[in-house]
Amino acid sequence: MRIGFVGLGNMGGRMAACVVRAGQDVLGYDVREENVTAAGAKPAASIGEVVDGSDIVLLSLPDSKVVEAVVLGDGGVLAHARPGLIVVDLSTAAPDSTTRIHGLLASRDAAYLDAGISGGAAAAEKGALTLMVGGEADVLERARTVLDLFSATIFLCGPSGAGHTVKLLNNFLNATALAATAEVMVAARKADLDLETVLAVLNASSGVNFATLNRFPKIIRGDYLKGGLTNTLMLKDVNLYVELAARLGVVSPNSAGPLASFGLARALGYADEISNTVVDALGDLSGGVRLHDNSTSRGDA
Repeated sequence: MRIGFVGLGNMGGRMAACVVRAGQDVLGYDVREENVTAAGAKPAASIGEVVDGSDIVLLSLPDSKVVEAVVLGDGGVLAHARPGLIVVDLSTAAPDSTTRIHGLLASRDAAYLDAGISGGAAAAEKGALTLMVGGEADVLERARTVLDLFSATIFLCGPSGAGHTVKLLNNFLNATALAATAEVMVAARKADLDLETVLAVLNASSGVNFATLNRFPKIIRGDYLKGGLTNTLMLKDVNLYVELAARLGVVSPNSAGPLASFGLARALGYADEISNTVVDALGDLSGGVRLHDNSTSRGDA
């Protein structure tokens, strides 16, 4: 299959690079052309050129607003869609927008899969992402040979929109665990506890989660694992979850914590930094705490 990629930023660029390393040619478009060449893809002059030159087009974009602009805008994916084309949206997007786009592409006899991803920059780098897919099973089977180039596990979650719905559920839990663990680790530091011991206890106890296992063992050494989801994007994902819960009629008392934590991080100047820096935002308001050394916060330095 001829492979196209639109959006080759932090995650898209890593996924596209996996495809290129597997020996496949990729025709790419990004607002920053250097992102395309950095991934080893061939730059296209427009989104339409990518669609016209591809059998499968992968999208990795910040949010539904951008996805809709790329798909529905003048000269976008829909305008160039043709029978048999497969579009795979790897973004984190609103499920209602996803199902609308699915229907519009279906009217052109083109297929649309929503494929939420999990695993962060490290998994994208290694081609070991988890994909949560919504759409038709036969379309997924046609796309699988391409998706397998950057994923380790693929789940078909249901019809159109199901993949992005499961992604929002997963990201909400991720955000909640990260924000809560950040607070706990700042408290542990202020209590003069050995942070490696605290993490060892948590990881052998009921407080264990993805952040305690995979994030904070590096953060306490000053490695914030840069390249992944920013505080702004994490806040966007939590807001999308809250909107989803409201549409479903589900109460969401637990959303207040991550909304406050990542909103705080954005307000204190960490908007475009990896969401792991939420621990520094909490540290700033807790007396200038840093987990990895005795440095003070930006405001007190």
